[in-house]
Amino acid sequence: MGIRGRALHYVFKVADRTKTAKFYRDVLGMKVLRHEEFSEGCEASCNGPYANRWSKTMIGYGPEDSHFVVELTYNYGVKSYEKGNDFISMTIKSKEALQRAKAVNWPILPDNILEAPGGYKFKILDEPQPTDSDPVQKVTLSCSALIKSITFWNSILGLTIFGRTETTVLLGFKQEEAKLELVQSDEPIDRAKAFGRIAFSCPFDQQEELAKKVDEHKVKIIHPLTVLPTPGKADVRVLIVADPDNHEICFVDDEGFRELSKMDPEGDKLLDKYIKTDKS
Repeated sequence: MGIRGRALHYVFKVADRTKTAKFYRDVLGMKVLRHEEFSEGCEASCNGPYANRWSKTMIGYGPEDSHFVVELTYNYGVKSYEKGNDFISMTIKSKEALQRAKAVNWPILPDNILEAPGGYKFKILDEPQPTDSDPVQKVTLSCSALIKSITFWNSILGLTIFGRTETTVLLGFKQEEAKLELVQSDEPIDRAKAFGRIAFSCPFDQQEELAKKVDEHKVKIIHPLTVLPTPGKADVRVLIVADPDNHEICFVDDEGFRELSKMDPEGDKLLDKYIKTDKS
C-alpha cells in the first residue's frame, strides 16, 4: 500500500503562552494561523493526558495546506512540563530568524540553535528564508533502534527514505515537504511529560486500509480510527499510533483536515485575548 501522505505539524506542550508567543512570532517570525479554546480534554489526548480546559494555537510560515506548522497546546493550570530526550530539534531555513533573535536579545546557542520556552530547540540554517517553499526542513527525534524504526516508518507506515547514514535516517512522503529525521541514541528514549506528536494526513479512503495494516503488525494504537468533532468546524477522522519508541503519530483524513485547518484571520487577536485574560 502506498499512502498518499502529507506532513502537517508537530505538537508541543507549552506552559507560558506569553513568552512562547513572543518566541514564535517575534523571533522565528511565524504567524498565528488559528487559535481554539476547549473546555475539557481532547478525546484523542491532543493536549496530553489532561482532562482540564486547554487551548490549541496553530502557528507557522504559511497556510496549513502548504506548510508544516507547529501546534502549541496549553493546559490551564499546568505550570511546567518535564522534558525528555525524545525531541531533538526542528530545523528551519531562515537567516532572518537569527537577525530577529539578535534584535530582541534572544540567546543564540552554538550551531545557531534557538531554544523556545520549555526547552524545545530549533536549529536555524543561516540561509535566506524561502518565499516559494516551506522554511521548515525537518523534525529530528531520537530512536533507540534505528533498523527497527526504519522498518516501522518505511515498511509499515509507508514513508519514503530520503537519506540514511549509520546513525540517522531521513523520512517523508514528498521531496518538497518537511521531513522526519530519526537519530540513533545510546540511551533509552524518555518521553517524560513534555512529549509531542507528529501529524500527517492521508486520503479518507486510505485510512481504513492503514488501520488494518497497523492492526496486522500489532502496532500500538493510541486512538483507534474515529471521527472527532470540532464544534463549529469540520469533523475529521483520525488514527493515532505509536512507533517502537512510543513517538506518537496522528493520521487525519486529508479532506476533512483541509476544511478544518482554514486560516482564521482573527487567530492572532484570539490568542492575545486569552493570554491577557489568563495572564499566561
